[in-house]
This record gives sequence, structure tokens and C-alpha cells, in this order.
Amino acid sequence: MPILIVVNNVKEWPFKVEGAEVVGARSYLTKPEYGEMRGVKLLNLCRSYRYQSTGYYVTLLATARGHRPLPDITAVQDMKSQTVVRMVSDDLDELIQQSLSPIQSDKFTLSIYFGRNLAKRYDKLSRELFNLFHAPMLRAQFTRNGKWTLRNITPVPVGDIPMQHRPFVFQTANEHFAGRTAAFKKKSAPKYDLAILTNPDEELPPSNDKAIQKFIKAAESMKLGAELITRDDYGRIAEFDALFIRETTQVNHHTYRFARRAAIEGLVVVDDPESIMKCSNKVYLAELLARHKVPIPRTLIVHRDNIEEIGSQLGFPCVLKQPDSSFSRGVVKAENEEDLAAQCEEFLGKSDLVVAQEFLPTDFDWRITIFDQRPLFACKYHMAPKHWQIRKSEGPGKHEYGKVETMPAELAPRNVMRTALKAANLIGDGLYGVDLKQSGKECYIIEVNDNPNIDAGFEDSILREELYRRIMEVFLERIESRKAGLARA
Repeated sequence: MPILIVVNNVKEWPFKVEGAEVVGARSYLTKPEYGEMRGVKLLNLCRSYRYQSTGYYVTLLATARGHRPLPDITAVQDMKSQTVVRMVSDDLDELIQQSLSPIQSDKFTLSIYFGRNLAKRYDKLSRELFNLFHAPMLRAQFTRNGKWTLRNITPVPVGDIPMQHRPFVFQTANEHFAGRTAAFKKKSAPKYDLAILTNPDEELPPSNDKAIQKFIKAAESMKLGAELITRDDYGRIAEFDALFIRETTQVNHHTYRFARRAAIEGLVVVDDPESIMKCSNKVYLAELLARHKVPIPRTLIVHRDNIEEIGSQLGFPCVLKQPDSSFSRGVVKAENEEDLAAQCEEFLGKSDLVVAQEFLPTDFDWRITIFDQRPLFACKYHMAPKHWQIRKSEGPGKHEYGKVETMPAELAPRNVMRTALKAANLIGDGLYGVDLKQSGKECYIIEVNDNPNIDAGFEDSILREELYRRIMEVFLERIESRKAGLARA
């Protein structure tokens, strides 16, 4: 990927960044060769981003050319908006007070270079501001009147970098670009870039480390440069062509914000924000499936005024689900009225609506994993020993699972596959894991998961490397289709 560093005057940039070309702003705006370049990562270090300034037009034309400017046009606008600055100050209030509490004066200026500050104690605050405004070099002004408040945030002109800061700027600039250049130093450059969002500290991630490495290998075999990112890389989303979320998703969570930001930036996103929203709420799913006559267990949407109807309509035992439950979490079995009342009290303290369903005892659940409206494989998830769910938890890090049987999709019963596809297609064309129960000749949708498990050694035991290749093929097809659409436009 070509890297351009655009400055008002090339003599103002005294550093050499490996793999990057330093370009004068006027040259970038007027010379046709820059307009014809493809897949450019652009660092806009012009003196000002004010409306209709040279720096403003560099980012604006970079966006029109399909280049990836830092800052992007949204960040340029946000820095000028006092409303946005006040919102950021409120959102980061706890971190601001904590970070600046040792300062004695009532004014403080924080210099942020690629998300970092010379003083390590300000790194977290610097990273958060960089992620929100995602401009390469920022100057944040804080004042204290009872408590610290962010007053304004502006770009740092290259010529205004203090001499004592310059070695640090040189270091952070090189580190910012090093991940992409080093990863492909000994191989041909990727055609497109894929970010894989993971959480190294997540106890039960949707893909284990071995599976993640297989995704990376499959991506690179197709000229997709795959890079692992974390929640700290929010400001870098625009650098990529696609985002693959391999961290457990929730709506009120950074995974949803990543998905939304990536979708706004025009990336191919799996799973997309709409799928996360739809799959994350069991109340929505119950209504959607019932409306389209997709079979589900007998279901009642519970609120504080109809709790007494649960037992008479569903019988005991019955199952109670938090709307945002997933993979056995937030799902309980009520054996009697007393048990039900206690569980309802707890769940309704978190949500005004809760889902109650009849209990369907089975030895296993079907899981049909579907991507791009096509089945990838089928699994039988057996119940954990002496338990009614596939996972039995006895505290942090103490989990017991039932046996997993993976098989080709075509070996699953036809009615199971047909019902799973109908349910998934109501959500979209993302990557879904559809859970079903068989009771006699009937099958019922239990839930549709937007972030299904794909673990090496389990879900890939039939297709093996082919599974990862098929998923990456869809990413490649969608990226190329999107690029072709932009080119035609």
C-alpha cells in the first residue's frame, strides 16, 4: 500500500519514515499522478484543516480519490465543533479527572503524537482522544474550574513541533507505519487490507488463537493483508478495506461502535452493525421469527404486569432469557413459581422486557453456521454432562462443555437446514450461527447468533483449511464488488 505524507512544504518534515513518500500539498492536489494512485494511505500534516484551507482540501480530495486520509473528513469537522468537543469531554470525564489530577495549575496542554504522549501516564487519555479525533498530531487544551474540562483540540503544525519532542515524533511515526510495512517486507504487498478485531483478554472468544492464525493465513493466500487489532485501534479503522469482528459482540459495546464506524467508512464489515443489533436482542428475534412464521418454542414477552401468565401459558420448567443473552449466558431455567419470581425480578431490573419460552429438553442443539446466505457446516452441540445447556459454568474460568459433532451441511436434516436458512436470511447476509432444537419431526429456532464460534479443532474439523478459505473468499468478493461500484460511480 503506498503511503503519502502530505505537508504544506516538504522542507517542514524533517523525518524519514520507511516506505513513505513526503509530498507537498499543492503537488498532491494538482498533479494527475496522485489522483490516479490506488490504495493510498495518506497522512495529512498540513498546518490547518479549517474549512476550504489547503489541509481541508487534501483530506476532501483524498476521500474522493478512494485514498485513506488521516484525519478523515469526519475528524476534520469534529475538531471544529464545540458541541462535539463538549460531548467528548463529558464522555471521557472520569479518565480526564484521573489523568490530570496531579497537575497544580488550572491550564494544561496535551500534545498527542499518533495517539501517544511523551509522558507515559498520559498515554491512555492520548489514545482515547486520538481514537475519537484520529488526526496524527493533536494539541488538546484543558482548563480547570472545579474540575478539568477539554476546551478545544487542534492539529499540531509540523513547524510547531518543539525540538525536544522531535525524536519522539520520529519514533511514533515510524511505529505507526511499521505494522503494515514489516508484515509484508518479504512478500508481495497485499491488494486489500483486512482488520481482525480481537480481545486478547477475552475468556471465551468466538475463535481461538489457532483459528485466528488460520484466518490470517487464508486471507494472505488471497492477497488480503490481515492485521489483528484491538479496541485501542478505533482511530485506525479507515486504514482498512474490511473489518472482521472475532470478539463477542454487544450493542452497548465497543464492538458495535467499531462495526458502525467501519460501515460509515465504507468497509466490508462482518458482522455488520444491523446484524449485531438484530441478533443481540431476543425480544426482537422472537417478534421477527413469529411474524414470518418461523417455528420457535412457545414464547411470551414478559413485563412486570404479566409475570403471573408465564406458568399457565408455558408450564414448568420454563426458560427465561435476558434480551441480550448469548451462548447460554443470561439464560436460566425456572422450575416453579417461586424460582420464576426471583429470576424475573433480577432480569426485569436490567430490561423492561424479558423473553420466556417453554422448555424443550433435548440431548443436543443443532448449530447451522451460515455465511453469505449459504450454509458452511452443521454441528451437534451436546448438553454438558448432567446439565440442560451445552455449557455448564461454575465460576470464572470454570466451564464444562458437551461433545461437539461437526458434519457437512448437507448431512443435516432437510427441515433443520431449511428452517435455519429462513431464519438467517431474515437477519441479512452476514456470518450467523443458527441454533435449533428437534422435537419429534418438528424443529424450532432457539436463537440466531451474529458472532458464531469458529474454533480450530472443533467447528473446522470437517472443512479444515477450506472453511477459512471460504470465509475469506466472501470478504474478497465483497471488497472487489464494492471497489468496482465506487469506480463506476
